[in-house]
Amino acid sequence: MKASSATSEPQPSVRAPKTAVGRFPPQIKYIIGNEACERFSYYGMVGILELYLKERMQMGANGATETLHLFGTAVYFLPLLGGWLADRYWGRYWTILSISVFYCLGHATLAVFEGNRVGLIVGLGLLAIGAGGIKPCVSAFVGDQFPPNQDRLMRKVYGWFYWSINLGAAAGFFIIPIVRNRAGYSWAFGVPGIFMALATLIFWLGTKHYVRQPPQRVQGGAGYWKVFWYALEQKIKTRELPAGQGSHASFFERALERFSPDEVRNARAVFGILTIFITVPVFWALFNQVNSTWVLQGNNMKPFHMLDGETMQSAGAVLVMIWVPILTFVVYPALERRGILPTPLRRMSAGMVLGAVAFVLCGLIQARMDRGVTMSIVWQLVPYTVLEAGETMLSATALEFAFSQAPERMKSIIMSFWLMTIAGGHFLVAVFTNLNSRYVGARGATEFYFYALLMFVVTGVFILLASRYREISKAVAG
Repeated sequence: MKASSATSEPQPSVRAPKTAVGRFPPQIKYIIGNEACERFSYYGMVGILELYLKERMQMGANGATETLHLFGTAVYFLPLLGGWLADRYWGRYWTILSISVFYCLGHATLAVFEGNRVGLIVGLGLLAIGAGGIKPCVSAFVGDQFPPNQDRLMRKVYGWFYWSINLGAAAGFFIIPIVRNRAGYSWAFGVPGIFMALATLIFWLGTKHYVRQPPQRVQGGAGYWKVFWYALEQKIKTRELPAGQGSHASFFERALERFSPDEVRNARAVFGILTIFITVPVFWALFNQVNSTWVLQGNNMKPFHMLDGETMQSAGAVLVMIWVPILTFVVYPALERRGILPTPLRRMSAGMVLGAVAFVLCGLIQARMDRGVTMSIVWQLVPYTVLEAGETMLSATALEFAFSQAPERMKSIIMSFWLMTIAGGHFLVAVFTNLNSRYVGARGATEFYFYALLMFVVTGVFILLASRYREISKAVAG
C-alpha cells in the first residue's frame, strides 16, 4: 500500500514544475474542485440535520440543537488527529486521500440507515472523522503548492479557496432540502455521499502535479510543549529566589539554557498564534447558529418563493462569494492605502465586531416576532449580510495568518488548532443551550442579545491580545 511509504523517514519534498511568478500553479484547480465538492457534501447534510433531528428523530428543538453542535464539536476537534497524522506519519497528500474514505462511508451510513438511532450515531461519527481529519491538511496543502516567489498569489488563493468552500456550501444548502422534499431523507443523505466520492476523485486526478511535503517525524509538536514547560519551570524557580537574584530574561528566553535558538523562536511563534486563537471560539458560537437557531427562527417566518429557514443558509454562502472579491480587490486595498486595516489581526477584529452586530439585528427581528408580528424570511438577509462579511474578514484572513506564521513542521497542526476554535464554538452553543433549557429559561430575542453582548466583550479581549502580538518573518516560521 503506497500510503505506508509516507511513514518511513522523511524524503525530499516532491516538487511540481516551476510556475511563472504571476500565475497560479496548475494543480490548484484540483484542490479547489475537491474543496467545492467536499463542502457541498458536508453542508448539504448539515443543512437538513437540524430539522431531521428535531422532527424525524423526535429530539425536540433543544435536543436537536445540542446534538448538531456536539457533532460540530467533533468535526472541528478531530483536525488534531488529521494534522498529527499528516505532519508526523503520512504527509498531507496521503492523509487527505485515506481519510476521505471514512467521509464517504459516513454519508452512506446515514442514507442506508435513515431514521435509525444507531445508524445516526455511526454515520455522524464517520463523518466527523472524515470531515475533521482532512480539513487542516487541505488548508495547508494549498500553501504547499506555492514557492517563495509567489507570496502575493498565495494570499489571493486563500480568498478563492474560501470562495470555493462557499460555492459548494451554497449549492448544498439550496439543493439538498429540495432533494429531501421530493425523494426523502435517504436520497438527501445519499447525494452528498456521491459528491464526496467525486471530491476524492478530483483530488486524486491532480496527483502527478502536486508539491508534496514529507512528514516531519522528528521534532514534532511535543518539542514546542517541552520548550514551554521548561520556560515555565524556570519562571517559577526565579520567583522563589530572593529579590534581586532572579533572571531578567523574557519568558521563552529562559529556555535557551536547554534548547536551540530556532526551537525557542518556533515555540514562541506557536504559542503566540494560540494566544490569538483563544478568544475566537466565541465568534464561532455565534456563526455556527446559522445551522440551528437561525434555521428555527427562519422556519417560523413567512417563506419567500423557495426561501425558507433551511434554504436561506444557501443565501449566506452566496453572500460570502460576493464578499470575498469585494473585500479582496476593493475594500482591503482601499483601506490599506489609507492605513486603516493593514494587518490580518485588524481585519479579524473587525469581523468579530460584525458578528456581534449581526446578532443584535437577529434579536431585533426576533423581538418583533415575539410580539406576534409575522415577518418574511427576506428580513433574515439583513443579519446574514452582516454576519457573512464578518466571517469572511475573520476566517479567510485567519487561514492566511495561520499558515504564514506557523513553523514549517507545524503547519497542519496549527491549521487544526484554528479549526478547533470552530469546535469550541459548537461546544459553547451546546453548553449554553443545555444550561438555558435546564436553569435559565431565556427565550426569543433575549438569547440573541446574550450572544451579541458576549461577542462585544470578547472582541475587546481579542483586540488587547492582538495589540501585543509580534508578527514573525518567514525566516523564523521556516
